[in-house]
Amino acid sequence: MRFLMIASYAESLIAFRGPLIAALQQKGLEVHIAAPDLPAGHQVRAALESRGVVVHHVPLQRTGMNPLADARTLLALHRLMRRVRPACVMSYTIKPVIYGMLAGWLARVPRRFALITGLGYAFREDSGRSRLRAVVQRLYALALSRAHTTFFQNPDDEALFRRAEILPAGKRSCIVNGSGVDVASFEVAPLPDDGPRFLLIARLLGDKGVREYAEAARRIRARGAGARFSLVGWIDASPDAIAQDELDAWVADGTVDFLGRLSDVRPAIAGCNVYVLPSYGEGTPRSVLEAMAMGRPIITTDAPGCRETVVDGDNGLLVPVKSVGALEQAMM
Repeated sequence: MRFLMIASYAESLIAFRGPLIAALQQKGLEVHIAAPDLPAGHQVRAALESRGVVVHHVPLQRTGMNPLADARTLLALHRLMRRVRPACVMSYTIKPVIYGMLAGWLARVPRRFALITGLGYAFREDSGRSRLRAVVQRLYALALSRAHTTFFQNPDDEALFRRAEILPAGKRSCIVNGSGVDVASFEVAPLPDDGPRFLLIARLLGDKGVREYAEAARRIRARGAGARFSLVGWIDASPDAIAQDELDAWVADGTVDFLGRLSDVRPAIAGCNVYVLPSYGEGTPRSVLEAMAMGRPIITTDAPGCRETVVDGDNGLLVPVKSVGALEQAMM
């Protein structure tokens, strides 16, 4: 039996889906992966192939709404499924879900599963995104009507899809508690004793609350509190991305210590006292789970996905979305 998994971001396959791939193989399934940006010799491709996974390159642009490019993605996935003949297909993130479910339906794949790992840029409440949101919702509804089961990582996202009729009535859905982390790898670490240290790990996007984090850091530094604020991540290809000159300014004036993109975030988490994620919404934030597993208290937003990780006042603090003042107060 062949199982096809479709992803838009190659690096997520090992970190987020590695245990699932291994579990499928242990059940005797032949696992195939379809993703962009996995040429021969790529580190992720080599790692997957060393585990017996069959890897396929597909043309897929993670961002943008170019209809010709998206049509090529749909056609490529359909051709791949007709050739591989999987018994099951599972896809996650927006474009793999939309075009993976449609291609699976056209190719008559017997079992089709969608995983919603967060709502993304198009769903944020912003009048400038209303047209984009309408298009994405229509495409989602068309695709999910062809899925046998849709998995969500928090109840808020499931409720929104039901309320907006993106997930048709009668279609099965299931909530899972995020992607999970291996607690044997993310072990509790002693807290640093050289003063308050805060940390944010994220793609450098406005929707991750990076600007709110930097502004709260600037205000607290102006108080002379002696705290330090680290930032791990990278500027992603997105209309919501932090500009390079913004990041350079934060680094130049000492607002944040920018650690760049890390293949292993555990030393950075071990070096902080408190983990901060002021995101506007997530599926279930993986970085928060990692920090929790290492024994760090959390400051995050009272937003979908994020609120699932924190009991306010117990293992962390919840603050309103986009509130720099509340974030500053929680850090203090």
